[in-house]
Amino acid sequence: MGTADGRHVSGGHNDGGDRVRVLAAGDDAVLVEFPDSDGPVAPAVLPFVAAAAHDRPPGVVDVIPAARTAAVTYRAEKIAAHAVREWCADLAVRATSAAAAGTGTAGAETAGAETAGAETAGAGTAGGPAEPAPEEVVLPVVYDGPDLDAVSAATGLSKDEVIDAHTGTAWTVAFTGFAPGFGYLVGGDPRLAVPRRTTPRTRVPAGSVGLAGPFSGVYPRPSPGGWQLIGTTAAELWQPRRDAPALLAPGVRVRFERQGPAA
Repeated sequence: MGTADGRHVSGGHNDGGDRVRVLAAGDDAVLVEFPDSDGPVAPAVLPFVAAAAHDRPPGVVDVIPAARTAAVTYRAEKIAAHAVREWCADLAVRATSAAAAGTGTAGAETAGAETAGAETAGAGTAGGPAEPAPEEVVLPVVYDGPDLDAVSAATGLSKDEVIDAHTGTAWTVAFTGFAPGFGYLVGGDPRLAVPRRTTPRTRVPAGSVGLAGPFSGVYPRPSPGGWQLIGTTAAELWQPRRDAPALLAPGVRVRFERQGPAA
């Protein structure tokens, strides 16, 4: 299984012959590349991250997931590159097996107590050491977004049906990025898959709840953005003074809760 710079790992969950690859990424990182899939996120990414959080050798600094990859950084003076690649390869095999089995874990659980509202945070980083992540975060939302009518028209749903679809199922943070505290949420009602706006806004207010393709997300701070805005939450997604500044971390489940009538 593999070469020095690009290890090919039999994953067992992809009948098309694609396999996980563990690639060198500079002097102190590797990139674990998972096989392509039909969904927005490769199924093995989150099991890989969950297992890495509980089974990380000294010298490995962080595990950063994306849609189909996970970057693993390490301190070269504390652990050899080949040891990191071996660890990633072994973990990737377990993650792909877990994904294929539908367990969603690779021998480890992202445990934690339920969190309701914005007051109690506590999500750790993707590769955080022992900080338990919340099992579920509930975000109260006023569905007053300027694009609610457009989303209703695009989906063929009434505004109330859009809201019911958005609040009716739990979403999962697949990965973070774009801005500190911004999580890309997947797993919601597929009827809500709408394209980004043709013309992005130059300023989206903090707390705006949006949709784009298979994702939902919340803007942690004012920024440009092209997602379809359907609501607003007062939850504080990013607070540098908190022990865990980001409310949302990969693997955390998010449930939106309607507050008041739609605008």
